[in-house]
Amino acid sequence: MAIMTKHQATCGNASRAQAALQDVERRWNAAALTWNADALTALYAPEALFFGGRPGHAVGQAAIHGYFASYAGTLRSASMSLVDQTLVELGAATLLAQGHANFRFVLANGRETTSALRTTWVLRKRLGAWQILQHHFSPTPEWPPIQ
Repeated sequence: MAIMTKHQATCGNASRAQAALQDVERRWNAAALTWNADALTALYAPEALFFGGRPGHAVGQAAIHGYFASYAGTLRSASMSLVDQTLVELGAATLLAQGHANFRFVLANGRETTSALRTTWVLRKRLGAWQILQHHFSPTPEWPPIQ
């Protein structure tokens, strides 16, 4: 198992892992540019697990599509910039990426908002393309949940 930060992506497996993450980020942003629920869903494996910005847990592409479609009429577009990502190569075709993402949203009324979230993705390469197998984005808590 190889662990690497974005700063270590200079050669070999590290650069392939970084390129895979950048490719998924680029394709996610292309699909979110017009908030295309079908194109966003296509980035996810059929059996994907998904925790996003709404309550609940989406399991599988149909539920993930429902999640993205639930923003129709609310979001016009979105963009995401992954930052401070640490990559763990779990196998030749499986990557774990964890860090943060900065989001920019354009709402249906044209108003722009931003958000910074913690991110975890497990990526799986199938048939020559990287898919998101597990997705968990959440806000950073203000204090530890030990009350």
